[in-house]
Amino acid sequence: MTIHNPQFPRVNLPQGKLLIGGGWSESSSGQTIAVVNPATEEVFAHIAAGTAEDVGRAVDAAQRCFDSLAWQRMRPLDRGRLLERLVLLVEANADELARLESWDNGKPYAVSRHVDLAFAMDALRYYAGWASKMSGEYIALSPFNDDGGVYRAYTERKPIGVVAGITPWNFPLGQAIQKLAPAIAFGCTIVLKPSEETSLTTLRLGELILEAGFPDGAVNIVTGHGDPVGTSLVNHPKVRKISFTGSTTTGQSILRSASAQMKRVTLELGGKSPAIVLADADMERAIPGAAMAIFANSGQICTAGSRLLIQSEVYDEVIRGIAEFSMTLPMGPAFQDDVALGPLISARQLQKVSAMVDRGIAEGAEVLIGGRRWGDRGFFYSPTILSNVGSEASLWREEIFGPVVVAGRLEGLRDIKAIANDTEYGLGASIWTRDLNKAHILASQIDAGTVWINTHNLLDSAVPFGGVKMSGLGREFGTEAMHAFTEPRAVCMRLDPAGLE
Repeated sequence: MTIHNPQFPRVNLPQGKLLIGGGWSESSSGQTIAVVNPATEEVFAHIAAGTAEDVGRAVDAAQRCFDSLAWQRMRPLDRGRLLERLVLLVEANADELARLESWDNGKPYAVSRHVDLAFAMDALRYYAGWASKMSGEYIALSPFNDDGGVYRAYTERKPIGVVAGITPWNFPLGQAIQKLAPAIAFGCTIVLKPSEETSLTTLRLGELILEAGFPDGAVNIVTGHGDPVGTSLVNHPKVRKISFTGSTTTGQSILRSASAQMKRVTLELGGKSPAIVLADADMERAIPGAAMAIFANSGQICTAGSRLLIQSEVYDEVIRGIAEFSMTLPMGPAFQDDVALGPLISARQLQKVSAMVDRGIAEGAEVLIGGRRWGDRGFFYSPTILSNVGSEASLWREEIFGPVVVAGRLEGLRDIKAIANDTEYGLGASIWTRDLNKAHILASQIDAGTVWINTHNLLDSAVPFGGVKMSGLGREFGTEAMHAFTEPRAVCMRLDPAGLE
């Protein structure tokens, strides 16, 4: 089906069905979910509303594939080739995928095409290379009882089994690939549950997966609401690994449920990341960098620099600069010329952001710019800077997930560690300074999974990513991904030297 809107280019819609065992099927309930364009508030497609029964069929298909001789005997290089074939298809269809992402998610087309798709293709290529790089180690043993034997051991890494990959709505295609690529590379099979807000590019990816020749059941996609689809996946006894990106509250629920069956989990959750601007920073880089740390993707990034900590000497200069920079960021529909900021994902998210800001203002926060909805159509919210926000206020402590930053003064360098770490989260942080000595010392003091220096939100598939405290558990990317999707197995043996006599 092809759809068109005068403001949007034509786009081909994928099947709004479930991918299970290598084929497309309707939901067992026959129910669907409306797909809304967040820039226009118009329904333009429908997807299947999966059920617990559908999850059971998908997990069974993934388990059959995992247990099959063909999968168990597939060479690591050939698993890598599956991903290589897929990335070539993604590359050939990159423009279409980016258009679809912008229709579905609302983000500017240039971001979909040159950020989201670029990351997705890099991740596929990266893990295609990893498939043949799994290795163990040789260990010389020291038995406590010398019986004349020679003892040796080695370790090997074995795929965990069926993986549940549960993805959010802010980077739909990238997150789907972030889950499935390492799972396939390291020998697992997977059931993907995309957000019901943004399932279309994951479904289109499913079509490309079939075209690439993946074995039936290696990758399955079940769309639908968190309950029943996500809940059923988490609780299914054949699912041995859960990789989830989303809210801290949902992550906590998943962890509680997973503990009943001792499932392995990777949780990449919320954040309240500080962007720290020191007086000696290069302001030509720090001001736009700190601005885009929060305003990129309309603030819908888990590592968004939503707490802006500025040394007092340059506070006014930085605030004024960020305010002026934000006014140069055109806001509007995804395909509007030069648009930089798109809408929030949904009416619910717009209401949440608006309510949090309104409550903060009622509690005494000062609005420096923004603080309101933008326009009267679409789920747009103006770039917002707030000051005079107390350290116990909800605006300072809770994740907003919108283009809203709270600014605070730093009176001295000794204050930075305490203020930056005064949060239950610990996902990211950035430090803006010309003094690398200060930067490295401060980086070592901040409780965060990633600390950026003179940049923010720089991600690479080779660099481990995740959080501490309430920001998550485990890591994705890099070598850590191999550890996340495999289990080490030790093989110990006794050799008899008498056999050589």
